[in-house]
Order: sequence, then C-alpha cells, then structure tokens
Amino acid sequence: MNISITHKLFFAILAAAGLAVISLVFIMQWNLSRGFLRYVNSLERSSVSRLVSRLEQSYGEDRNWLSIQQTPAKWRELVKISLPEDSPASGPQRRAMESYRRVPPPVVRHFMQRLFLLDARKKPLIAEAPIPAGAELTPVHFDGTVVGYVGLLPRTNISDDHQRRFLREQKLAFIVVAGVVVLLAAGLSLLLARRLVKPIAELAKATDRLATGDFTIRVSAEANDELGRLAQDFNALAEVLAKNEQARRQWVADISHELRTPLAVLRGEIEALQDGIRQPSPETIASLHGEVLRLGRLVDDLYQLSLSDLSAMTYRKFDLDLSEVLSAAVAGYRQGFASKDITVRAGIPGQPVAFWGDRERLHQLFANLLDNALKYTNPGGTLQITMEKSAGCTVISFQDSPPGVTLAESEKLFERLYRVDSSRNRSTGGAGLGLAICRNIVEAHGGTITAQPSPLGGLWMRIELPGKGRRS
Repeated sequence: MNISITHKLFFAILAAAGLAVISLVFIMQWNLSRGFLRYVNSLERSSVSRLVSRLEQSYGEDRNWLSIQQTPAKWRELVKISLPEDSPASGPQRRAMESYRRVPPPVVRHFMQRLFLLDARKKPLIAEAPIPAGAELTPVHFDGTVVGYVGLLPRTNISDDHQRRFLREQKLAFIVVAGVVVLLAAGLSLLLARRLVKPIAELAKATDRLATGDFTIRVSAEANDELGRLAQDFNALAEVLAKNEQARRQWVADISHELRTPLAVLRGEIEALQDGIRQPSPETIASLHGEVLRLGRLVDDLYQLSLSDLSAMTYRKFDLDLSEVLSAAVAGYRQGFASKDITVRAGIPGQPVAFWGDRERLHQLFANLLDNALKYTNPGGTLQITMEKSAGCTVISFQDSPPGVTLAESEKLFERLYRVDSSRNRSTGGAGLGLAICRNIVEAHGGTITAQPSPLGGLWMRIELPGKGRRS
C-alpha cells in the first residue's frame, strides 16, 4: 500500500503527540491515586490525635482502661466521635471528609479494624488485627505519665465506595481531557504535515517536469530552512541544465556546419570531375587534398577534446625543462612568422625551469597558441612571449598586436567552436576547438589559462603553472 509522505508525517506527529498525552494521563492518574491515599492517611492520623485526647479524658475518669476494654460500645463511640466533622475545606478534601459522616458504619468499622490500643507496657488492650513490629504509636498521657499507646495501620488502598467513585470521576475527567487534546493534536498535525509537505510536493512536480526536458521550470525558494536551500539548489540545477542543453544544441549545430562545409566542397569538386566540367589537374587534386586535411584536423580536434572531457587523454609526466619545451615550440614557427613579417620577441630564461609534466602535451599547448597568433595577427605585427617565475608559480604570456578582441569576447574564447567574427573565419581559422584543448591541457597540469586584451593591441594569453608541477 502506497502511503503519501503527508500521511506518514501526519501519523508520525500524531503518534508522538498521542504517546505524550497517554503517558501524561497515566502518570497523573498514578500520582492522583498515591496522593489521595496519602491525603486519606493524613486525615486518619488527625482522627487518631483527637481519639488520644478523648482517651486521656476517659482514663482520667476511671484511672484505668477497664471500662473501655470491657465496654466495646464505649470504644466504638470514642472512635466515631473522633472522625472528621464539618470543615471549611472544599473540593476533594470536603468530599472526602463528608464521606465519613454520610456513611459512618462502614467507615467506622474499617477504621476500627486497623486501630489498636496498648497499655503503658505496650501490651494489646484492643486490637482486631496483628500489630506489626515498628508500627507508629501515639502515646496517651495522664498527669505527665504515659498510660498507653494508640496505633493505626495505614491504608494500602482506597476501599470506601465514595472515595473510589471520586477517583473514578477524576480519572475519567483526565481521559476526556486527553481525548480532546489528541483530537486537537490530530487537527494540528494534519495542518502542519500539509504545510511541511507542500514545498516537497512542488519540488516533486518540478522534478517530473525537469526529467521530461522542461528546463524552464523553477520553484519558490523563499524559506531560509533546508527546504529553501533545496529549492535554491534545484533552481541552480535547472539553470545549469538549461545552459548545457543550449550548449549541446549549439554544439551539434556548429559541428554539423563545420563538417558540412568541407564535405560540400569535396562533393562539388568530385561531381565536377565526374561530369567532366573540371579535369583532374594538380590544382584540383591539391584543392581536394586541402579540404580532406581540413576535415581531418577537425575530426582530430574533436577526438582530442572528447578524450580530455572523458579524462581519457593520456599524460606521461616526468621532470623536464619548461623553457626548453617553449623554445622548441617557438623555433618551429619562426619561419612562419617571418613569412608574414611578424616580429617575435621571446623573453625565455636561459637557465632551466624545472617542471613535472607531459612534454608532448605542453608542446601541443604552446604550438596551438603560436598557431593562433600566426593566423590572426596582421602582417607586420608583433608577438611577445615571456616566461617568469612568480610567487611559487611559472607565468607564461603570449601577447600579440592587432586585431584584438573585446573583454567580453576574450572571456568566451575557450568555449568550443567560438569564433570572433572580426578576426576568425574559415579561410584562416580552424573550428574553434584549439583553445578549448589548451585549457584542458593546462588544467591537467594544475594550472590556469586566461585571455584578455593585450597592451600591444591584440590578444594576451596568460598561463600560470604551479612551481615544479603537481605530482599525482
């Protein structure tokens, strides 16, 4: 049987409240019985005090206990007149006292059964029940001398009908009050359960819609408790999923576009050859080969990026000279920069810069940055490369001359397939995956890479690598 969380919470709160009320009722009833019994015993002890006064008067008249011992009616009369009379007391005390006066024979009989009289040597004169050792005794005096003792066995239970009826009425009142409290607790529990479960129900419905692909759904997050924080986390999750879905769609559209362009060129060239419009000349073959190379580079970049995303890109790290790796990468591009009349100023330290990393991946990182600078720097421009040690890290900078990018555009350069329209186009640029791969290589070595406008008017790529590298 499926029980909703509202009912589970309702039953839990109600059970806790009911258990507390029932426990309280039992404790109060037990305490009432014990307290009422103590109260009755205290009343009877006061009756014993009055009986002692009357016994002292009777002993003074006869100077002995013979009249009381030989005349049961006299003993009975003394006991009866010693019982409580009218009193200004009210409530349960008055009702308990009146019970003696209204039904005197049973009360007197039960009282006398537990009452006993001893002489001065503590020998029994009148006793209807065995006298236990250590019983509480009240001395009877005459002319300053103890002439006897009166004792009373305390009650162990309530035997009087009126008293029992009084206790039953009080216990019944407790039960009625407990029932009313439980009913009120049930109503309050239901309201509280619904109020507590309401945000959970909203989250459940929103989660269902989120699971179906509706990433625009949001929930109210006004509360400052755990549910409020859960709602905030849900909204943040929905926002991230919406952005990821948008990025995925843009990614698919961009990849499709990037693949379609070289394929369309290849198809057109091949169909022209098949129809005899163009002849298989070296220029035609070179054009086809160029499109195939471009398509191959795109596929290879996608493969490298997918390996990095899956943490499957292999890194073989060992101790190396970082300045030597950078110098080797720059040397490979000097001819290319010279062909565009771009001046390269390399401030690379002459002494070794110890680092722990993958030589091939670091070379790929520097080569991608140099390739970008070669493609997007105007002829006759400048590229400035520096490597410095700073605060326990190594900082490598690539600064070039125009064309440049805005600060807003520089923050998006590491997004996949992103191009700055003014400087990147398909005739000179790639698919926009190189910088994304660069960022993954840098992060795999425990560093960071950022892009910002260069003081030379172009782009400033700044890389921070930790000290000697992070061993893992």
